[in-house]
Amino acid sequence: MTGLGIKKVEKPRGLPLWALPRKVLTALRPVAGVFLWSRSVIWAVALFALLVFEPNRSLSPTALRSMNPALTHDLGYWIDVWAGWDSVWYLQIAHSGYGVNPQASAFYPLYPALVRILSTIFFGHYVLAGIVISLFATLVSFALLYRLAERLIGPEGAHRAVVYLAIFPMALFLQAVYSESLLLALILAAFFFAERDRWLTAWCFTGFALLTRLAAIALIPALLLLAWWSPNRRRALIGLPLAPLEFALFPLALWRMTGDPLGFIHAEKIWYRHIALAGPLTGLWEGTRAGIIGLLQIATHQPVDGRQYATGSDYTLLNSAFNVEAFLFLVLFLFLAIVVWRRFGAVYGLFTACSLAIPLSSPNVRGWPLLSLPRFGLTIFPLFLALAVLGKSPRVHSAIVGVSAIMLGLAVVQWALWQWIG
Repeated sequence: MTGLGIKKVEKPRGLPLWALPRKVLTALRPVAGVFLWSRSVIWAVALFALLVFEPNRSLSPTALRSMNPALTHDLGYWIDVWAGWDSVWYLQIAHSGYGVNPQASAFYPLYPALVRILSTIFFGHYVLAGIVISLFATLVSFALLYRLAERLIGPEGAHRAVVYLAIFPMALFLQAVYSESLLLALILAAFFFAERDRWLTAWCFTGFALLTRLAAIALIPALLLLAWWSPNRRRALIGLPLAPLEFALFPLALWRMTGDPLGFIHAEKIWYRHIALAGPLTGLWEGTRAGIIGLLQIATHQPVDGRQYATGSDYTLLNSAFNVEAFLFLVLFLFLAIVVWRRFGAVYGLFTACSLAIPLSSPNVRGWPLLSLPRFGLTIFPLFLALAVLGKSPRVHSAIVGVSAIMLGLAVVQWALWQWIG
């Protein structure tokens, strides 16, 4: 173990090409069952909700097809169910690039680029391409998480970590046309190769992660710390410029398509987010305040303040529920971050802290300061390592599984009915 709580791993010897399929199967074997049953159950629940209940027709895929030509190439409701909300933006970018709307620049290019490439193989079925990419990235994420966790907390702990990720309340996004699963796979790959002293590969995956979403910035300070403590410090650090050079492809593409190379920054204002002067303290304060007001609103059934929101309505119970849920997730994430730092060391702790600081530093200004925070937690993989440590107790394990499964079921139903969940 190093002073950072990270065990040094011997660099594996090269494998002959014929041995790679067996190596891949060996890596997937511990997680294949969890992947298959979790994705199948989530898909079945979504279809059941869609067929039995009445979705919000004003936001249904049928209505959105007239706005998005990419969705005209579909295979029916059983596929389209996973193309909701922000999926439309990814599909628009995959089909038409960034010139369709200034808001599109807030969505980073790697995921829609892969959707576009794969859709050519699937004869223009963009939604199917997005789902396949998400599912493949999820399977890779499960395998990498297991490998990282197995070294730190053993096989049983690694299995718990994968299960907790698979049934996390926001885990439905891992198979939707969203970039969460791709980002998680790239983050895990960067850590996986960095811990094995394969730094050029690690920095390359870091660059790919930066092209997937802004949250990947949290990788850089964590990997820098790990590189600094590496016996081969110079070799570990020399590949660092590779990551920003890869990311530079994004502003160059925006410059060519829209004329605004910094459109990914300007678009955040269109989505009602801003960089707060007080950094994450602003998100902590605003999120806590909104959570407390939400609790009072639910308890008294009366508006607590006179603020107006994007809908023009008073502080409704639905707004309160969103803010209370996000606040509770924030409390959970902060607690788990402490567990991560104490149990797994400064590298994983720094990544977790930075991953939480990024959304907290740019709160939503429309009355939901912690908007989407529960979904963002999907890609902060050390949180699931911390849960796996706590889940060693049978009672705690049962509580985690029970609460997560119930909340995930509710979220899947809401998603299928086109209700906002994150």
